[in-house]
Amino acid sequence: MIPAFPNAMPVEGFMGGLLIGLAAAIMLLGLGRIAGVSGMAARATGIADSGAPRNVAIAFVVGLPLGALLIAQTVGAVNVNFPASIWPLIIGGLLVGYGTRLGSGCTSGHGVCGLSRLSPRSMVATGMFMASGFVTVGILRAGGWL
Repeated sequence: MIPAFPNAMPVEGFMGGLLIGLAAAIMLLGLGRIAGVSGMAARATGIADSGAPRNVAIAFVVGLPLGALLIAQTVGAVNVNFPASIWPLIIGGLLVGYGTRLGSGCTSGHGVCGLSRLSPRSMVATGMFMASGFVTVGILRAGGWL
């Protein structure tokens, strides 16, 4: 049985999805570039030499936390819970970063931009993201950690 989600925010999630789609469309139609966060971060930090112009990538990456701050100031902060230790976050971040480089993109690049372009590579990558998430949740629930 799936538990109820008393803290679900469907309207906010829908609005966030619309804004993500709008940003991806503006990036693709305006600059002819994919708005994948990992690619933008790699370009902004100088890890990647190709992609969007570096100043656009920097603006995109800086705009992510600034946009979250703007929303928090407008509608109120979101309650977020982090683990007691910072190490799971660091290890998880490194693994995700490695995976996005290995898979040539992240969920925003493949799942939002790639699927909308009917990219076969993105279809496979997004399927793998989803399957990995399902397996991870299953393991965590079976172990009593979730």
